[in-house]
Amino acid sequence: MKFKENILDSIGNIDLWDYLKNVKKPILIYGMGNGADKIIDTLSSYGIEYCDVFASDDFVRGHSYRGRRVLSYSEAKKIYGDFVILLSFGSKLDNVLSHIYELDKENELYAPDVPIAGKDLFNLSFFSKNYPLFEEARNLLSDERSIQVYDNVIKYKLSGKISFLREIEDSEDDVGNILNYDSFESYLDLGAYNGDTIKKYLKLCPKLKKIYAFEPDIKNFKKLSSLELNYPDLDLNLYNMASYSSDTTLYFSQSGNRNSSISATPSYESKTLNIQAVRPDEYIDKVDFIKFDVEGNEFESLKGCQKIIDNSNPQMLISVYHRSDDLFKIPIELNKMNSSYKMYLRKHKYIPSWDLNLYVKTGLPR
Repeated sequence: MKFKENILDSIGNIDLWDYLKNVKKPILIYGMGNGADKIIDTLSSYGIEYCDVFASDDFVRGHSYRGRRVLSYSEAKKIYGDFVILLSFGSKLDNVLSHIYELDKENELYAPDVPIAGKDLFNLSFFSKNYPLFEEARNLLSDERSIQVYDNVIKYKLSGKISFLREIEDSEDDVGNILNYDSFESYLDLGAYNGDTIKKYLKLCPKLKKIYAFEPDIKNFKKLSSLELNYPDLDLNLYNMASYSSDTTLYFSQSGNRNSSISATPSYESKTLNIQAVRPDEYIDKVDFIKFDVEGNEFESLKGCQKIIDNSNPQMLISVYHRSDDLFKIPIELNKMNSSYKMYLRKHKYIPSWDLNLYVKTGLPR
């Protein structure tokens, strides 16, 4: 069966939003905050009404959201009986996921895919319009597991069904043999946060001795800078800047969670900060390994590393879940930059489809 036919057949030829337009059951939002805002705004754009908002029984303590009192799950069951749940938050914690799985057994539950960055909604129209690009990117993947992950993520994004995500969970240990961690002596961390990933790779990469790290947020950067005291023998080069395809000013939208994002235009929906952005390859010539996790700025950051890629063919880990078009834009761009690279797509345990990464093996010199 062809790629597109398989996708459409798996979701019944209808996406979540069109399904919700005709559902007869009451629709309730599970959770509050930025994710719920995006889901409610999307429902409104489709002319779909929701009935209430609820939270877990042990969480509700007189909370209100959008002028409504937040119900407990027990209250929601008494009032509505059988209803559709739209999950509005993300988690990878085992106890939280176990609770979500139980709710999924008891109810009709969906985790709508709304983009962390950008405005493109991943609906059936978006998939159909960009289908040739999705197919082109899919054909660049290097193993069957990557293709399964790719297909299931698309099925999930269109349908909101978490079962598609549960089928493709791989642990960090499962992907440890893709990249050659034992050989890395230098590392470029784009989106270094507070230094957590640097600590992680210092354990994974025994030969690691030189690190470059970019982090635009000043509070995170102060925490990152403390690594200089804890690792005095490490050649640590820290930059309080964002990475991009050119030297410019970007806007950091602060939401205090995984919905924070970086954009070339300011947001009028949340607090934004002006941040300096630069091309990493104007500061660095060669490196063995690059990690890209830059809140929706991965595509532009990748272009800003062209010289590094030309000089050293680094292995890479690239987040591909912030924007709806990441799934095709990033693999296609990477192939243009170096057609010898091999790409592996893996999804770690998380609802929704976050922690979706492209692992890139060293290509042959051009």
